[in-house]
Amino acid sequence: MKQFTFYLALITMVTGQLQAQEVAILKYNGGGDWYANPTALPNLIKFCNENAGTSLNEKPETVEVGSSTIFQYPFLHMTGHGNVVFSDNEAQNLRTYLFSGGFLHIDDNYGMAPYLKKALEKAFPNSTLEELGNDHPIFKEFYKFPEGLPKIHEHDGKRPQALGLFHENRLILLFTTESDLGDGWEDPTVHNDPKKIRAQALQMGANIILYAFKN
Repeated sequence: MKQFTFYLALITMVTGQLQAQEVAILKYNGGGDWYANPTALPNLIKFCNENAGTSLNEKPETVEVGSSTIFQYPFLHMTGHGNVVFSDNEAQNLRTYLFSGGFLHIDDNYGMAPYLKKALEKAFPNSTLEELGNDHPIFKEFYKFPEGLPKIHEHDGKRPQALGLFHENRLILLFTTESDLGDGWEDPTVHNDPKKIRAQALQMGANIILYAFKN
């Protein structure tokens, strides 16, 4: 994230503020519920701080995809069920952010995939999502997942997939679908997931955050 560190330094010079090693929720347009799973990311951050050696703010901010504020956060998280639309400005802003060293994790909360893929085609017309193999470092960054992305919730019998966008051989965007990691991060009483399943979701989420900050 050397380029991103440079951007953070510039922001610090202008605003006097720096949120290095922080994560934020990405708000987007189109009607999709970007605000879904409100307890998910705070719980994941708390898990990382207690188990993986991070010191993240446990109350993540919300930033809009077209705002320069996204450059204050090395890691963005995006989720939802429905439509996703990027304006020309938003697509350019997101592309600049990711090409400059930022990282975006998008977790399909079910039903998001067809809309998201169309939006990504606008933002990254020369790139396509590629499925990560089970041997990718993200599956062994801290916790071991030899079979790849875990299945947290069943919807229609499809296997979980971890799809990535790459720029100059760096993974800049991770789209997890047919898994529902975020549901497994939520408060235990929301979905009543077994402890083992919830642990898998949190551990995979920790791997994603740690991998993003390292690379």
